[in-house]
Amino acid sequence: MDWYPLFNSLRIAAISTVVIFFAGIFFAYWIARLPKLIKGILDVFLTLPLVLPPTVVGYLLLRVFGPKRIIGAWVLETFGIKMVMTWWSAVFATVVVAFPLMYRTARGAFEAFDETLAQSGQTLGLSNTYIFWRIRMPACKDGMIAGAVLAFARALGEYGATSMIAGYTPGKTATISTTVYQLWRTNNDALAFKWVLINIAISAVVLLAVNMIEHPERRKTRKVPVSTEGGI
Repeated sequence: MDWYPLFNSLRIAAISTVVIFFAGIFFAYWIARLPKLIKGILDVFLTLPLVLPPTVVGYLLLRVFGPKRIIGAWVLETFGIKMVMTWWSAVFATVVVAFPLMYRTARGAFEAFDETLAQSGQTLGLSNTYIFWRIRMPACKDGMIAGAVLAFARALGEYGATSMIAGYTPGKTATISTTVYQLWRTNNDALAFKWVLINIAISAVVLLAVNMIEHPERRKTRKVPVSTEGGI
């Protein structure tokens, strides 16, 4: 049994999750502080991939990164790098598709944060950077972790956009999802079912992790100590 699809899927999901984690936190924190109208417009734009069919997302990515499109053609001509039909092309797809999960979860955590804690830190002369990393983020930690885990699970199971921008090449671009489809298409149901079981097992572990993070006993309000030390 060729384990490359599992390795490739985990690699793509891990890279995507790192990108999504920091991008999601940045946009969630920034947008949560904007006026309601602007927040609503940007929220629609950033959340749109969550409701669009994955194949539509894949089509739009091809329109951007295809070898005959502006960005794709420029990168190919300048660096000799083809931005589609490679294993890392799938990272583009998984980042776009899974980003809304991290963004929405992080924004909800930031909006639920007790701002009096930050204000208390400001009265003590703490910098905004210190308040963000040492007060706000610890208080919102569970939401951030849950968002990252959900984004990882979504990236791991992505098929539609991935199949369009990365395709299916055994040993090069194959993922669990594309492998299941190809095995089913070639009537290799036995091996396809094995990959389905593997995907179900991974997904179950991910959901278990999310449930543990969101367990009622872990939602108790935590007192965040405010230090009188100087900012970073």
